[in-house]
Amino acid sequence: MAESSDPTADDRDEATGPEDTAEPSVLRKASPEAESADDENPDDASPDDDSADDKPAADSHYSPALIATAVALPIVLIVGVLVAAFLILRAPVEREPLALGPVPAPAADGPACAALLPALPADLGDYTKSTLAEPAPPATRAWQLPEGGEAIVLRCGLDRPLEFNRASPLQEVDGVKWFQVRDETAKTGTWFAVDRETYIALTVPDGSGTAAVQTVSDTITATLPAQPINPGEL
Repeated sequence: MAESSDPTADDRDEATGPEDTAEPSVLRKASPEAESADDENPDDASPDDDSADDKPAADSHYSPALIATAVALPIVLIVGVLVAAFLILRAPVEREPLALGPVPAPAADGPACAALLPALPADLGDYTKSTLAEPAPPATRAWQLPEGGEAIVLRCGLDRPLEFNRASPLQEVDGVKWFQVRDETAKTGTWFAVDRETYIALTVPDGSGTAAVQTVSDTITATLPAQPINPGEL
């Protein structure tokens, strides 16, 4: 019987040398020298490596204190402008001296007017004492609003009003008997105190209220004693 040509198991073992049984190179462990070289030359660094980006960038943000100052400064300026405007509006207006015409006042230099005038208040409600232009009428005082306009005028030592007679209606205010004369053209009312040593006239513009009559009545009552009235004949 002819001998088989197939190689036996021994033959196969002999044909397969040690080199053929070695592990593939991709599975071989890298030598220490190679690892060291890789560490020294990191040419194969991952593209995702962003170590360069880890450097602190220059701080471009403003500090909170600087921002707060920038915000507060315009507000402070606006408030300052508003306060200045308010003070200007509230500041008293320099009024021109008030010119008043003369009125017959035979008792202007008498003791009654000498006692009354210094006792009169500087203010009558919202009206403040006015400076009178020279030559100023004797025994006369005036008050105006801060911005000027029609004045409240008091005259002392006058003659008896021509309109005051036995039939004239009187009004009593705080102990003083007053007789009123209207001027519709000037829109004023002149009140005459008729129960004192001398006649006193208080001219009040329409719309100025009753404070002037009340305050002057209190001053007259405190300064001058009451006298019986002496009206004219009908």
